[in-house]
Amino acid sequence: MFGIGTQEILIIALIILLLFGGKKIPELMRGLGKGVKSFKEGMNDKDDVSETTERPNDQKKDESSKE
Repeated sequence: MFGIGTQEILIIALIILLLFGGKKIPELMRGLGKGVKSFKEGMNDKDDVSETTERPNDQKKDESSKE
């Protein structure tokens, strides 16, 4: 994994623990999880919006063909 060994990971984790403290880390991870979840929902909403914008055009074509 990018040439990082177990000792380096432990040292990085210890530094993060010292910087943020034990109580802040779960809050940071929770916030990161919510951010990823909202990003995924936003990507899905983008697809939904493009589909809904195409449908009214299809309906207009159907209405004009009926006349």
